Amino acid sequence: MNNPHQNARTTRLGRAEMIRRIIEDGQPVHEEAQGFGVSERTAGKWPARYRAEGLSGLDNGSSRPTTVATRTDEYWLGIIVHLRREYRLTAEEIAGKLKLARSTVAAWLTQRGLGRLAALQPKEPPRRYQRQRPGELIHLDIKKLARFERVGRRITGDRRNPSTGLGYDCFHVAIDDATRLAYVEALPDETRRSTTAFLVRALRWFRASRIRVERVMTDNVLCGEAAAALGQQISARRLAGSALQKE
Repeated sequence: MNNPHQNARTTRLGRAEMIRRIIEDGQPVHEEAQGFGVSERTAGKWPARYRAEGLSGLDNGSSRPTTVATRTDEYWLGIIVHLRREYRLTAEEIAGKLKLARSTVAAWLTQRGLGRLAALQPKEPPRRYQRQRPGELIHLDIKKLARFERVGRRITGDRRNPSTGLGYDCFHVAIDDATRLAYVEALPDETRRSTTAFLVRALRWFRASRIRVERVMTDNVLCGEAAAALGQQISARRLAGSALQKE
């Protein structure tokens, strides 16, 4: 631990200099204590700690006590955990049964990760899926990114002179679920017309890549509307073609 508090008179480097003057130069402890603005007891403590522990003795020690008289015994901790896991008792109910302070029981439950009842439920396995055939499912989305003309604050840390008023680029993305093959275009907007035109070009590109698209999935409203409108057009053309064949 080497993080001196805000009122510390000395740092690790200052303590090393104090020790050098006392041990090597033979300066009196009371003079060095006066020069560094500390008590004689403190000035004498650092040389003794240096002799016992070396350079590591110049670090700040932890203020945490080595023993706590009122610390809860491990036996009771086991009972607290058992009552929580097996009977799902609250901290207040456990404290009442064991004649312990509620704050003590709650603190131990939180430390063991049992502060919430949800922690007692077995975690569900991650639900993953992946389509097997190329083109079985295509994901559509739009990512809107601001344009910039200079390196931004995330790199320089300087919030002055930001790139403002330059507009946005809308990256329209179509990704095949099975192969992760992606088609991306940077367009100036995300209107329904642009989205529908992008979807047409994406379908043509996938078809040129020998992938026949069967379904489209998206959580973007504009992408969904474009897919629905294009699906209606395709269905209407297919019905018209079937009627012509029958005639």
